[in-house]
Amino acid sequence: MQDTPESVIDGPVDFEVSALETYLAARFGAAALSLQRISGGQSNPTYFVTWGERRMVLRKQPNGPILRGAHAVDREHRVLAALAGTDVPVPVPLLYEEDATVLGTPFYLMERLEGRVFHDSALPGMLPAERRAIYMAMADTMAKLHAVDPSAVGLEGFGRPGNYFERQIARWAGQLEQSTGEEIPHLAEVGDWLRDNMPADDGSIAIAHGDYRLGNLIFHPDRADVIGILDWELATLGHPLADLGYCCIPWHTASAEYGGILDADPAASGIPTQSEFVDRYFSHSASGGRLEPFHVVFALFRFAVIFVGVADRARLGNAAAADAENLGPMAARLAVRAREIIGGQRNW
Repeated sequence: MQDTPESVIDGPVDFEVSALETYLAARFGAAALSLQRISGGQSNPTYFVTWGERRMVLRKQPNGPILRGAHAVDREHRVLAALAGTDVPVPVPLLYEEDATVLGTPFYLMERLEGRVFHDSALPGMLPAERRAIYMAMADTMAKLHAVDPSAVGLEGFGRPGNYFERQIARWAGQLEQSTGEEIPHLAEVGDWLRDNMPADDGSIAIAHGDYRLGNLIFHPDRADVIGILDWELATLGHPLADLGYCCIPWHTASAEYGGILDADPAASGIPTQSEFVDRYFSHSASGGRLEPFHVVFALFRFAVIFVGVADRARLGNAAAADAENLGPMAARLAVRAREIIGGQRNW
């Protein structure tokens, strides 16, 4: 009888590897394990898992205390399973494990897609036409997601319908108040402005990704086609303009501010203007309404509060990435950008 080869581990692991080996063997049979921590990201710890011929991705909650409702890997798995039968490109979910005693937290496994992920919104090294095609594919895929009827895929109870922005502003303002770090100048004022300038609820409901951006999309190895939308941690039933506003953040932040394109030359880069990107989305979407400054300010506010939470977790030694503590000041930069939009200091 031949011995099973030893496991190959690349990067830090926040659980007992032997426990994962036992778990996988019971479900897929004996094989050799190759495990790689995926660098980047400030949310749920993520690993490439190769088990024999199976190539998978494991997503789990971070260890230690977490905010109520945060890092909900069960919701991630649920929305992936719901969308797997639609034309929305997602990795196929394989299994969900709610028993936290296995790896220390709940987790799930999904198929591993082979493609390209772009973490720099400026898309360095590409031709202008390639950059434009990537951005337009991002808009088309978002419209495709928002076209899915939640009730048709079993997600009618995935979130509370109506008053999305009112509830979201209350949620993120509440998380800001709970922060244990230093107060971010003007960030609470941005939250107050949002409450005072909230548009009337128009009843639009869609599957809102919550973190829809270039870095959470996998593109075909050779074409400007999105083959997978990743990181559904913040997904819910929400307003489609929340995703669209969030996706527009790069046009309002600089390259040093989490990879924005405000300091890029649109004409030379080939990257569409925000107006062109938004028009492309609406040309493929049945979503009503129009993108307003409110929607991008809301996105900047929410993103800033997320960075506040990242810094809080770093102080507790509970962040998903090694550079988490250094990202705390990003919240202040995003607050500045939000105030610029509010004050009309930049053309909309």
